[in-house]
Amino acid sequence: MGQGFSPRGEKGRFVLPADFRSDIYTASANQRVLCLDKHPRLPCLTGFGLSRLDELAAEIDREEEKKLRLGLDFDRDMAEAQAYGFTRVSFDESGRFVLPEYLSELGQVEDGLYFHGGGRQITIWNPQILFEQGDGWASAKAGCRAKMAEAAKGKRK
Repeated sequence: MGQGFSPRGEKGRFVLPADFRSDIYTASANQRVLCLDKHPRLPCLTGFGLSRLDELAAEIDREEEKKLRLGLDFDRDMAEAQAYGFTRVSFDESGRFVLPEYLSELGQVEDGLYFHGGGRQITIWNPQILFEQGDGWASAKAGCRAKMAEAAKGKRK
């Protein structure tokens, strides 16, 4: 839960916002591990803790059962490749982590990242791409603008 913004820092690092840090730490069995991937539907990245692994197999099973019940094809190998293709990155006590270059490219990351709580996972946005989304994202857009303004104020001090 929560929101946060991180400008790209020294050595290309970003900071996992405090709103998420302890939840991800707890969800990763008290390890500072953030799982990252391209979101399967949205033009952003997604982040989650290692505990999400327990849910992935059950989700794939449900999707397979649903497709088969409807008489639709289901490619389990593809579903598993997509679900388990995430990368694990370490973050330090301050939340600093390095975003792998290929994810930076997939997420069209530029100078900053906006983090938005989404229940089981965090959506992680290039703010400019978020601002192009429809009205359903109005609250996230407003939150992003506010967090970016806070970060800009902090830089000027």
